[in-house]
Amino acid sequence: MKALTLLLLPLRAPMLLVLLLVSAYMGLHWADVDPELIRHAESASVRVLTGPLFWPLQCLQAVLVVMVCTMPDLLLRELSLLMASSKALTLVVTLLAVITGGLYLLHLAVFAEVLVLASATLLARLDLLRLRVGPAPVRTAAGLAVWVLIGIAIGHSLHASLGGYIN
Repeated sequence: MKALTLLLLPLRAPMLLVLLLVSAYMGLHWADVDPELIRHAESASVRVLTGPLFWPLQCLQAVLVVMVCTMPDLLLRELSLLMASSKALTLVVTLLAVITGGLYLLHLAVFAEVLVLASATLLARLDLLRLRVGPAPVRTAAGLAVWVLIGIAIGHSLHASLGGYIN
């Protein structure tokens, strides 16, 4: 009975389908962008990041966005406890956040993808809350991360099957 409830969950919470479509589009887009980045890479270090590490880094980015959007209360509580321990640690954490955020904002194409994925994740989480489906935050984050990775895999396989029709 529990498996049937989980299978019908995307029909009861349509934002889960939106999250799957957004992640499938991201997988389709990344599959289209990856060869183009390799072609325009100038140095060997850039070729490594755009070649074999492109997909793991993009998937890691997607999983991190899902984790942050699914468990903001737990993450912010831990961060505030860490920052409350000392003023020097507060400065280091703040500088790290500002520098990382600033570098991320400089690369606006990635930032736009992160915003879309974060919005879709928050809407899916809100839809699950509306249905009062609320397992532990870690389980919810893991489930949504797997859901997003399935969507990315669908988009990537769709790109592979359509091949030349996309360009």
